[in-house]
Amino acid sequence: MTSRTPLLIVDAMNVIGTRPDGWWRDPNAAKCRLVGRLQRLAAARPERIEVVIDGRPVREMPAGEYDGVLVRYAGHSAPNAADDHIVALVPDQSEDITVVTSDRELRRRVEALGARVEGATWLLDRIDQAEHPGHLPEP
Repeated sequence: MTSRTPLLIVDAMNVIGTRPDGWWRDPNAAKCRLVGRLQRLAAARPERIEVVIDGRPVREMPAGEYDGVLVRYAGHSAPNAADDHIVALVPDQSEDITVVTSDRELRRRVEALGARVEGATWLLDRIDQAEHPGHLPEP
């Protein structure tokens, strides 16, 4: 059996909404900032990263690969479209999948498929460490 590179699937809007940094004033810029931060994480860690974003594609960042981060959009087709999109990605993978979300229902759905789940704070702490190596997170 061959080992695959770990896969990190990120529920973008769930992570963006975790820190009240004014993201709601310009949600498209917040989406681009998150992808930029995920790119720095991808450069520092041996894992594949996919981010699923609610809504239509940001003009400056259409769906596709961006320096180690695969950007996907769930569109406006239904409530919880991003959650459904994330659940659909999990069975396509064979091993070592972590879904990042703080959404309880999404957590339940992907854990039932065998994925590990971590919260948004876990991811943001990993990004902070990748951006500032050697810096310890605040207790």
